[in-house]
Amino acid sequence: MALFFTLFTNYSFYKNVLEVYPLGGINNIYILSLTVVLFSFILFLFTLLSSRYSTKFILISTLISSSFSSYFMNTYHVVIDSDMLRNAIQTNLNESLDLLSIKLLLYVVFLGLLPSFFVYRANIEYASLKTEMFRKIKTTVLALLIIIVMLFSFSKFYTSFFREHKPLRYYTNPPYWIYSIGDYISKTLNSGEVVVKSIAMDAKITPSNQKAKLVIMVVGEATRADHLSLNGYKKATTPLLEQENIINFSNMYACGTSTAHSVPCMFSMFTRDNYSYKKGISHENVLDVLYKTNEIDILWRDNNSDSKGVALRVAYEDYKDPKNNTLCQDRECRDEGMLVGLDGYIEQHNKKDIFIVLHQMGNHGPAYFKRYPKEFEKFRPICQSNQLENCTQESISNAYDNALLYTDYFLSKVINMLKKYENTYQTSMLYMSDHGESLGENGLYLHGLPYFMAPDAQTHIGAVVWFGKNNRKRIDPNKIYSHDNLFHTLLGLFQVETNVYNEKMDMFR
Repeated sequence: MALFFTLFTNYSFYKNVLEVYPLGGINNIYILSLTVVLFSFILFLFTLLSSRYSTKFILISTLISSSFSSYFMNTYHVVIDSDMLRNAIQTNLNESLDLLSIKLLLYVVFLGLLPSFFVYRANIEYASLKTEMFRKIKTTVLALLIIIVMLFSFSKFYTSFFREHKPLRYYTNPPYWIYSIGDYISKTLNSGEVVVKSIAMDAKITPSNQKAKLVIMVVGEATRADHLSLNGYKKATTPLLEQENIINFSNMYACGTSTAHSVPCMFSMFTRDNYSYKKGISHENVLDVLYKTNEIDILWRDNNSDSKGVALRVAYEDYKDPKNNTLCQDRECRDEGMLVGLDGYIEQHNKKDIFIVLHQMGNHGPAYFKRYPKEFEKFRPICQSNQLENCTQESISNAYDNALLYTDYFLSKVINMLKKYENTYQTSMLYMSDHGESLGENGLYLHGLPYFMAPDAQTHIGAVVWFGKNNRKRIDPNKIYSHDNLFHTLLGLFQVETNVYNEKMDMFR
């Protein structure tokens, strides 16, 4: 089984290795050495975990999991790390269905189910406990010796491999996703009930004679900056926004490369370098700070998977549910459905400042062609498949850009709705995507690569702001900003006084 995994589930690993160490000369020896080391490590791992009661279960579960891992790594060139696991676990059923394909089924059958059947039918003869322990020790020691011999025999190569080409290890299957499960559990599970630490207990808003504030924030999905015509993109993907008096942040960067990481990070008080999942769930976020002033009514409407824990302590409405969203068809609920009924909410809460968050489905891949109504299909031909590797890069880009065109329309509707309240409120709209998206460049698709190795397409995001006539701000739109600025920008926008507010991080100061 160790040999099977080494040879048949590690296509992505060998492909990436060959890009760094092309076949020929001494590289052939290095690649053969890597194969022996990988085989020996998998053998060591399975021998260590095997027993009379666990061997078949471990092998079968690993085969099934590795078949899925192989498909997604080979097809979308992603890495199965702890953040990717969290993203997968927090993805809802409809989003998961977009990833199903005949190709995935073939991977599961030939790399998972068929070898699992042979493992299940295998007649394993066990000896006495003493003999089994001796065999286990003998095999694990032998495997370790082989690894040590290889490392020392080609020490110069492995020094370079581990130091200069660290990402290559992330493609090993199954070792890296097994490690990632342990990392995910370590980052996620706690010894007891999560206690949310209060922050900004001194938060307050000084009374003034100014009009109340009405702010709508749109959290975008997978919008990369270089596909917005606002940023000079050749196709007109933002024609309606370009007609508005908006401020475009051309140098905005995400906190992470997945929704599960970026959304809680962007609303937290922590910077990207200091943020972690445990910190996110164990500390209040900016919505909590705004809410505790008792001067701001907050509503989160979600047409994505969920708020990723951000809106647990404020009013929350699920707009993936057709009961709430009146614009749903064929399991696809449109973002503009989140605007239905907002006028009524504003009228009912007209005695305080109002902050509304709309979490878009936006450009969620890989089925970009599903993300917009037919009338927005301006750019053709389009990829009408979730198997992006079977489409041309032009058709993938066209489908993605059509979805951006629909986001442009949605944001213009938000602005037009806010214009109705310019005489009674200080109005503003802030749009910020959670992360970017790869569309086939260098064989990469979707998002979710570890941040340090992610391309600019996954981290450089779209962001704009619109202010009503009574709420102008002086801003440098060309300055480099990131999700790190959002916490302090929202506090400043609502003029919240608190010791956690950092004026230097406020984009609108």
